[in-house]
Amino acid sequence: MTAVSGDPREVGRKVRRLRQERGISLSELARRAGVGKATLSGLETGVRNPTLETLWAVTAQLGVPIAAVLDTGPAAPVLVRGTAVEATLLEVFDDAGVTYELYRIRVPPGATQTSPAHHNGVTEHITVFSGTLSAGPLDAPLVAGPGGYLSWRSDVPHGYAAVGAEPVLASLLIRYPATS
Repeated sequence: MTAVSGDPREVGRKVRRLRQERGISLSELARRAGVGKATLSGLETGVRNPTLETLWAVTAQLGVPIAAVLDTGPAAPVLVRGTAVEATLLEVFDDAGVTYELYRIRVPPGATQTSPAHHNGVTEHITVFSGTLSAGPLDAPLVAGPGGYLSWRSDVPHGYAAVGAEPVLASLLIRYPATS
């Protein structure tokens, strides 16, 4: 099972282009993102299919939404898998210097996902449709059941986990303010 649907070579090309536009070496980006240099090199060449956590770590250090590197062709929605979250990118909205990504997510019971901090000012907004979700900053997680809503600044490490035996089905809206 791959971590990202679509062409990993296209994802890699986009990551490399963004890194080079910012004048950041491969080694420096790997260090900042907390990923191995070989992992980042494999991502950029398209021989490695990155996890959701790796993509969030890399794009946070590049100061871009994750959608900026995904292969968002017209054929099908983009599916990204992490340790515990399966996220389908449904739409990307740009509005006055702010980018929004809308995902449908599924979190199976029994797994926990820790995601690295996004860039400064990024927020996440989750509406739970079924199951019970624990999500948010690692030091202050929030909990919501069906019909519940969670919101937090995600420019800190944060996590996601289903509470109980039922998988969580939810929508996730990530708001990325423009970086300077």
